[in-house]
Amino acid sequence: MICRCFCCISKEEQSEISVSNNIRDYPWEMYSLNELLHATKNFHQDNKIGEGGFGSVYWGQTSKGVEVAVKRLKTLSAKTEMEFAVEVEILGRVRHKNLLSLRGFYAGGDERLIVYDYMPNHSLVTHLHGHLAEYCLLDWPRRMSIAIGSAEGLAYLHHESSPHIIHRDIKASNVLLDAEFEAKVADFGFAKLIPDGVTHLTTRVKGTLGYLAPEYAMWGKVSGSCDVYSFGILLLEIISAKKPLEKLPGGVKRDIVQWVTPYVQKGALNHIADPKMKGKFDREQLKSAVMIALRCTDSCPENRPGMIQVVELLKGVVGRSKKEVYYEDDMADEDDNIEEKNKIDINIYEDFGVEPSDYVGTTWVKPKIK
Repeated sequence: MICRCFCCISKEEQSEISVSNNIRDYPWEMYSLNELLHATKNFHQDNKIGEGGFGSVYWGQTSKGVEVAVKRLKTLSAKTEMEFAVEVEILGRVRHKNLLSLRGFYAGGDERLIVYDYMPNHSLVTHLHGHLAEYCLLDWPRRMSIAIGSAEGLAYLHHESSPHIIHRDIKASNVLLDAEFEAKVADFGFAKLIPDGVTHLTTRVKGTLGYLAPEYAMWGKVSGSCDVYSFGILLLEIISAKKPLEKLPGGVKRDIVQWVTPYVQKGALNHIADPKMKGKFDREQLKSAVMIALRCTDSCPENRPGMIQVVELLKGVVGRSKKEVYYEDDMADEDDNIEEKNKIDINIYEDFGVEPSDYVGTTWVKPKIK
């Protein structure tokens, strides 16, 4: 538990610390409330680019002309105060190209504001399910690049930061995309710091349905493998543009692993790919990426790979020289003889440690004002 992080110290105390201790150079900027009100046009509705349980996110432009995103936490409470403290504390610790950078914050009165770099290509969820989905800006190479970038950000949190950090809320809306579509893992309000030598913690369950690992959802047992499970769900979502949970007739819910299962068992992996790509993807890469996702979502935490291994596997998939691109017309013909035309090489299973019988598994928008 964070008792008193730097973000909860008064501005006067912060100034004293900066003067008396020149050794430490804090990586963030101290914003005034007036600065952020001016940047966001008093948090004008037209500047709102996202909303969640924490509050709202606004696009803004500083007096220096820098575009920023400002997260404004909802009504101050012990819960929101803690989430604010955790996020600022963690973002102040980490620096990685695939993690959203903290520019600064404001904490005064009843306002808790966090300032980030603005991501012009918004969140991954807007491209998969939102208003940008119809434009299909995510071709196959870009999707794989986003998957690898997200995995590298998580690998840094799990293995390189000290203490290690478990995100606990990996999902498409928490992966933001910069001008070059580089993935930036965001939103650390639910994150947990794991002391060295500790393998797991038992805690209150937080996160998003559809992404939660079974052992975490049922018993509150959180470890790095919970993030691995969530990443596996995210990877299937990136490949297919299917939501992690969908409601079927009669109110029955089906998760994305259950949706994928029949296609894998039949060898019809091409049907898992997002139809908006119109068949333009590398067939072997698709097979391998699905196998990696299924290994990440293994019901047994001990069988899931670590994030460093996930990064290596994904990079190995992309690095393969074989490029076999399928097109929509080819896919339509497959249905006539799917067993013969699209059988999976059994080596795929062996490569990624997945048995064929194991496949039973459980919003940023563009601102109006510029």
